[in-house]
Amino acid sequence: MSDVKECTHHKEKRRKLLRRCCAGLLIFNFILLVLILLIWAILQPKKPQFIIQDATVYAFNVSAPNFITSSIQVTIYSRNPNDKIGVYYDKLDVYATYRSQQITYYTAIPSVYQGHKDVNVWSPFVSGVNVPVAPYNGASLSQDQAAGTVGLTFKIDGRVRFKVSTYISRRYHLHVRCPARIDFGGRSSSGVIVGGNAVKYQLTQRCGVTV
Repeated sequence: MSDVKECTHHKEKRRKLLRRCCAGLLIFNFILLVLILLIWAILQPKKPQFIIQDATVYAFNVSAPNFITSSIQVTIYSRNPNDKIGVYYDKLDVYATYRSQQITYYTAIPSVYQGHKDVNVWSPFVSGVNVPVAPYNGASLSQDQAAGTVGLTFKIDGRVRFKVSTYISRRYHLHVRCPARIDFGGRSSSGVIVGGNAVKYQLTQRCGVTV
């Protein structure tokens, strides 16, 4: 009989201990959530801002059956809108796509630290020689060129870290998407000839940013 009472006593102690552990875990999670919300409210973090300012087209040719040769220099404006958070751009690769298909090689942008409210302007070349594209994209691209306007998307993929005081976060993936509609006919009404066959187009288009 005493063994049964002792076993029941031990079970009750384990139940109390389990309840205390659960209560402690809930309190800890609540405190952690409050701290995260408090830090978020103080820092008010915002994603970096990107704008594609212009594009200078040196070459853009579609050859049979479905190959593209291109050389384009783009000017990309980047701003850190935070006044308490710095941004480390550890790796950035820029390239061009047409209807979700990559049509240029990757071009690396040098690593840089962007301080509070700082601005960086990059002017990388993106290019490709006889880059194969899907047959339906090649046909659509030829039609767009004949119509006078081609819609491209300049993309930046990379990794970033954020700095708050002396704390530096882990690396996060950065994806930037900059849509641009460009007249590849080289008409003076839509672009400025800057030398030889190169034509510069003013875009000033805000880019979508995902971190």
